Amino acid sequence: MSKQKRKDLTDKIKKIHKYIAGAKQDENTGNFLSWLSEIEKEINAKKFGLVFEEHCEAIDETLKTHTPVLAENKKLFIDNGGQINFLIEGDNLAALQLLLKTHKGKVDVIYIDPPYNTGAQNWKYNNNYVDGNDLYKHSKFLSFMRSRLKLSKNILSKTGIIICAIDDYEVHNIRHLMDEIFGEQNRLGTIVVVHNPRGRNDDTFIATMHEYLLIYALNMMNAKVNNFNLSEDDINQYKQSDAISAFSETSYIRTGNNSLRTERPNLFYKIYYNTITNSLALTKSGKNDICLLPINGKNEERTWRWGKETFLEKKDTELFVKVVKGEYKIFKKRRLTDDIGKKPKTIWANSKYDASSNGIMLLQKIFDGKNPFPYPKSLYAVKDIIEITSNQESIVLDFFAGSGTTGHAVMKLNSEDNGRRKYILCTNNENNICRDVTYERIKRAIKKENYPASLKYYKIDFIPIKDKLYYEYADKVLEHIRELVELENAINFIGNGKIAIILTDEEMDDFVKNIKKYKNCRKLYRAHNILVSSNQAEVLKSAKIRTIVIPDYYYGELGI
Repeated sequence: MSKQKRKDLTDKIKKIHKYIAGAKQDENTGNFLSWLSEIEKEINAKKFGLVFEEHCEAIDETLKTHTPVLAENKKLFIDNGGQINFLIEGDNLAALQLLLKTHKGKVDVIYIDPPYNTGAQNWKYNNNYVDGNDLYKHSKFLSFMRSRLKLSKNILSKTGIIICAIDDYEVHNIRHLMDEIFGEQNRLGTIVVVHNPRGRNDDTFIATMHEYLLIYALNMMNAKVNNFNLSEDDINQYKQSDAISAFSETSYIRTGNNSLRTERPNLFYKIYYNTITNSLALTKSGKNDICLLPINGKNEERTWRWGKETFLEKKDTELFVKVVKGEYKIFKKRRLTDDIGKKPKTIWANSKYDASSNGIMLLQKIFDGKNPFPYPKSLYAVKDIIEITSNQESIVLDFFAGSGTTGHAVMKLNSEDNGRRKYILCTNNENNICRDVTYERIKRAIKKENYPASLKYYKIDFIPIKDKLYYEYADKVLEHIRELVELENAINFIGNGKIAIILTDEEMDDFVKNIKKYKNCRKLYRAHNILVSSNQAEVLKSAKIRTIVIPDYYYGELGI
């Protein structure tokens, strides 16, 4: 609808509205006025962007009548020191609602790899596979993603970044959706990852080799994207050094496109090298000067890397000459510090991003030759995107955790840069994926690499709340507060004498009465509605125990 047509219709509605408002008022005229307002609002609503049929999921209906809670499977706790991480089994929409209680505005990096909706019957919506003939397959996908992305936005910290891995089937749609939710102005970039160098066999005409990483910030003004750190192999190339830094060498003659003299004549000039003083100049000063020109081994007239002004400014610190096969050659110093400062590029084409060798085959090694999960990501692709979007203390969330690559990548990155990043993984347990694949992978990776990391395993449960007042189900909610406190603070109460949790007045009375039993306790988390008497406060103070009040929003409505 054009802007002019919209205005014409709005003007007509106003005239009808004025006419009805002046007529005798009854129930019908009131309804007419209300309906006209709704029509006018719809006409003037934003028209550019995604328009799709919205769908309701089974989990939406469940959440109308139940409140989600977390229940720990204590037998699956992995205790290997380091950071406490979390794996949540269950629908990620319910998991995100719970994370709004514990992590609203706290997560630094969200990495997700949602279903690709290829029509190959590998994604279920409301327990039914979505195939290529489903006329609503795109709208189902967008409805599914919109509800989750809107919640995830509230979980991001002020400097937070979200990365969505996606392929050609939905990249155009999900990009529009993320523009709508996070703001087009907060799109930091799109990275193309060559994850299948051989090309996808099931493509009919053109074999796809790549996928996309869509990167958005909560607020572009606060976001920071890091530069890649060099590997040991990279650093070993810088064997030379001077008073400024370590360096390797590269020819001062320009190579590649637009490097011929005919194309850039201003960069073709004579340089004189004095063999006695080892100095470079633009003019000849004596018989010891040798004239050097940018001519390569094929006798092609190329160009120098810099113009004359830059040459004069940097020649004494950044250039040097050495004899190669009897000829004097000028080299530019390629400094280690310069390479660390290079920004990540939009195309990642490296054998380490191959999802076959560093995804499928890696998973097979972890699972003794078995292949328990289709299409796992390259460990290095995930590690690298987390490296450039996080800091050493970041909280990383993946609510489409799949085989657990994100958790594995965070632990590997921590081991490389001595980081203290923590991760939260969420996935459903269809075909026992969460228990038998995600959890098992993390467990085996920790054991094999001896990563200093621990993991708690939670499962989402539901408490019926329909037609009930809060006090009627409050006791049930209270039974699951411990898990929320652990999740928010990345701690473990079980078998930990340094911390304690108290949820009732009776528990507080017993704690103070038997204070000698808690001689190692230094932090006490208590429910917000517990009244601490002056005597109890004095006992806690004498025992040097700091009290932390559990937020009241843990108990009632979700933190949306």
